[in-house]
Amino acid sequence: KMAEKQEEPSNAQNGEPDNAEEGEGKKKKVKREDLPPFEIVTGERLPAIFFKFQFRNVEYSSGRNKTFLCYVVETQGKEPLTSRGYLEDEHAAAHAEMAFFNTILPTCQPGARHDVTWYVSSSPCVTCAQRICEALRKDKGLRLTIMVGRLFMWEEPEMQAALRSMKEAGCKLRIMKPQDFEYVWKNFVEQEEGEEAKSFVPWEDIQENFQYYEEKLAEIL
Repeated sequence: KMAEKQEEPSNAQNGEPDNAEEGEGKKKKVKREDLPPFEIVTGERLPAIFFKFQFRNVEYSSGRNKTFLCYVVETQGKEPLTSRGYLEDEHAAAHAEMAFFNTILPTCQPGARHDVTWYVSSSPCVTCAQRICEALRKDKGLRLTIMVGRLFMWEEPEMQAALRSMKEAGCKLRIMKPQDFEYVWKNFVEQEEGEEAKSFVPWEDIQENFQYYEEKLAEIL
């Protein structure tokens, strides 16, 4: 049975893929290690190597102990506005979901309606789920759809209850289809400079894993 299993992380623990899985890790590594610990990384596009490793909707979560959150905010105010970017939590000090509510949403027009879509590598933890419920109950103009690559610790009763509470608070939860991964690739992943934009290459089992997680989510909700 397929479940999120925590294995001993290898060189993948900082979001770097194992050499066996991705060979391009070395180039990007130096840049990332300059970052101080305990901070939220923000930007418009994430490195392709992180997308290929972190967003993979696989059975094993070895080394995938970060959250990558790509967001689109459509503000229906006096001046309709669309903003997008991504958040990544470093060393799990503050989760990317929390950072969105603390740093991104406050910069949007107050009092306006905000239609927010997240594309997240894995579903929120229990604490983040509670924060999402609070935000939705407090701000009636906030609409949130969360597209997740994998379900995080979905076998835990506490986690199942947290997913149900998010639905009850008005959050739409969806499992990312292959087309959603392609959308993230086109809109949130940086391409190498001077190269033609590479088309998205689905990994093996992407469709089967999507169907597996979709069935599990339907059972939970």
